[in-house]
Amino acid sequence: MRGPANRADNPLGSVGSARDHGAVPEDARAEIGVLVVDDQDPFRRAMAAVVEETDGFTVVGAVGSGEDSVVAVTALEPGLVLMDVNLPGIDGIEAARQISAGESPPMVILLSTYDEDDFDRSGSGAAAYLSKAALSPARLLQVWSAAQSAR
Repeated sequence: MRGPANRADNPLGSVGSARDHGAVPEDARAEIGVLVVDDQDPFRRAMAAVVEETDGFTVVGAVGSGEDSVVAVTALEPGLVLMDVNLPGIDGIEAARQISAGESPPMVILLSTYDEDDFDRSGSGAAAYLSKAALSPARLLQVWSAAQSAR
């Protein structure tokens, strides 16, 4: 019997199908997974906080070296890597080269304390460079959109 008698069993009054399990459609919840790479924990946390405040983006991992970033990209398959330039071991530029040479690579955005006009990212495989001081949800969206258009 479907009607008011069953309202107590399902107070919302809707009956879901056995197939949907109440799931949200995949494209309605799709977010861009971001790997944060910086050797300094305070900067990793700050970058992660900006990512989490940016609509449509979520942190999927955070690592502290270029070598770890190359491994993490394979394991986590992020859509975006925010990569510090100055890292121990292989630097962010070399890590960006290696990541960008992979099959279906994520977009890499290099970050450092240098002014944006003073940094040459040519040959790095990175889609953009962003000063750490300029990183904000609005700027991240702006750089992401511009780089997506250029792809």
